[in-house]
Amino acid sequence: MVTDVIKANELHKVDPVFGQLSFDNHEQVVFCNDKDTGLKAIIGIHNTVLGPALGGTRMWNYSNEWEALNDVLRLSRGMTFKSAITGLNLGGGKAVIIGDAKTQKTPELMKKFGEFVHSLSGRYITAEDVGMETSDMDLVRQVTPYVTGISEEIGGAGNPSPITAYGVFMGMKAAAKFKFGSDVLEDKNIFVQGIGNVGEALVEHLVDEGAKVTIADINQERLEAIRKKYGVTIYGGSDLYSEDMDIYAPCALGATINDDTIYKLKAKVIAGAANNQLAVEEKHGKILQERDIVYAPDFLINAGGIINVYAELEGYDKKEIMRKTENIYNTTLEILTNAKTHNITTNHAALNIAQNRIETRKKENKR
Repeated sequence: MVTDVIKANELHKVDPVFGQLSFDNHEQVVFCNDKDTGLKAIIGIHNTVLGPALGGTRMWNYSNEWEALNDVLRLSRGMTFKSAITGLNLGGGKAVIIGDAKTQKTPELMKKFGEFVHSLSGRYITAEDVGMETSDMDLVRQVTPYVTGISEEIGGAGNPSPITAYGVFMGMKAAAKFKFGSDVLEDKNIFVQGIGNVGEALVEHLVDEGAKVTIADINQERLEAIRKKYGVTIYGGSDLYSEDMDIYAPCALGATINDDTIYKLKAKVIAGAANNQLAVEEKHGKILQERDIVYAPDFLINAGGIINVYAELEGYDKKEIMRKTENIYNTTLEILTNAKTHNITTNHAALNIAQNRIETRKKENKR
């Protein structure tokens, strides 16, 4: 599988789907359109070797359709590796809805999207992501059983954000153990970029442990609310990446580790909840390795959410959800150690484990 991806603004130079690097042998890409509700969505099914493709639906006001396509392909690919490395019998899929979740999302739109999900007969199972809430998944559940992350009141596992944040916290502690010799985060200078549901829950864990937390977000009102609630510091500078910090936790959108930021970074550890944090995996992973910055692979440490919603399919309880999520600590340490031993990037080490599991299952399926 390839590890480079193409920028959205370069898509017009190649074939729009099969010809772009982000496609990476996706099994199926579905374009969904409904005039009456205004729905414009794309569902990406990357790989179903280990099981049905499970991944959340993101609603975002993309600047163009190419950007949306690039995003769903990168995200669904990441879900393949996330499920594989976590040991779940799931494939990788994702969906994006083009639009402003605050002004354009309606019950009718969500149910129409659910109908498109249902038309795939279980090859893709959806859940919530950026711009979505548990109540939206409850609406989708009215028209299809192929949805997770629904309310506990109707038999679901509830909001996956707190579990996602706990997994990131476990991965961050493991990365700190590897880099600093101790997983105690007390007095560590940690910048959390993006304080949505997952970011806030991570901030709470960090504050409880005594870390020195600085927060950044495009929503000033949200920043003030989190500062008041947890007593953290709001970042007031103009270039977060150049600031002195022990740990950088990207928890908003992806690709913040890119050509413009990577040489500015003074963080010693990168561990956050955002998907696809490396704009170009091989290139930027190698630069981080050369700069001795420990990168905890995002598709590993942010897997708590999929562990949580997987419980709805397998029927295990909260105790088992927490046990599986806590194990992210051990897996992270294993991958960081493996990367150092074999002189490869941490992202490469994580991908090797995920891809080996997929290839093994593929051979078993052929018997």
